[in-house]
Amino acid sequence: MDNLTDKAEVLIEALPYIRRFYNKTIVIKYGGHAMVDDGLKVNFALDVILMKYVGLNPVIVHGGGPQIGGVLEKMGMPSKFVGGMRVTDVETMDVVEMVLAGKVNKEIVGLINHYGGRAVGLSGKDGQLVRARKLDMLMSKEDTEPPEIIDIGMVGEVESINPNIVEVLDGNNFIPVVAPIGIGCKGETYNINADLVAGKLASALRAEKLILLTDVEGLKDERKKLISTVTTEEIRKYIDAGVISGGMIPKVNCCLEALNEGVAKTHIIDGRVKHALLLEVFTDVGVGTEIVVT
Repeated sequence: MDNLTDKAEVLIEALPYIRRFYNKTIVIKYGGHAMVDDGLKVNFALDVILMKYVGLNPVIVHGGGPQIGGVLEKMGMPSKFVGGMRVTDVETMDVVEMVLAGKVNKEIVGLINHYGGRAVGLSGKDGQLVRARKLDMLMSKEDTEPPEIIDIGMVGEVESINPNIVEVLDGNNFIPVVAPIGIGCKGETYNINADLVAGKLASALRAEKLILLTDVEGLKDERKKLISTVTTEEIRKYIDAGVISGGMIPKVNCCLEALNEGVAKTHIIDGRVKHALLLEVFTDVGVGTEIVVT
């Protein structure tokens, strides 16, 4: 009986969160280890299905860098990176679109549908969802010289979001799954960082939460201790002090921008944890770091 009582207590703990987030939009950036481990992939699918069935509106934006790299390697096409961004010429862009929109996206959709959800796959080109422009990458040189503009090909940044198609799917009880590909003003295709697309989509949808799944526990302070909740003001101090650095800075900036544009809360959580989404959304403790407006 103790076991059954414990299960009942878990459900009761989730009740106020279900009430609070009922009919609210939760944008989830899906990436990292959670996308390649078979067990975690199933857990993720079950998490978003449950979220939908209890009245939330999960919207998924996924990455796919390792999968793109694997296909390019098999095709004998070298991968080159500048400042952490994949150099994407026209031929590489064809592969990127094929892998993201044609393979990874459909695998996620298929898994969710297999376990009882109703998912629909999109790329940013569908319904003009993600309008993009070419990303100008600036590389610093000597202090006395201006930054150099590096051409990294068909890599883009979000110019605008048209959320209509996502809103229609949400309203008809589908789970949108978005590949981070954008379309330019002349119909050209752009490869865009999935964190950036997730952040801008969360802003356009006025989402209650933006959740970034990562391969780290969350943000840590100067003593390497996990920070459960942090304000935007504290974040800037951590960046200035070098406590937050490297690849975590773009993720944090994505969260700060989303908060500034109306998203209620943002989270950086450990996608390696089983059912990390449910723990973050429906429990008192959560996992990872919550970033809130000061």
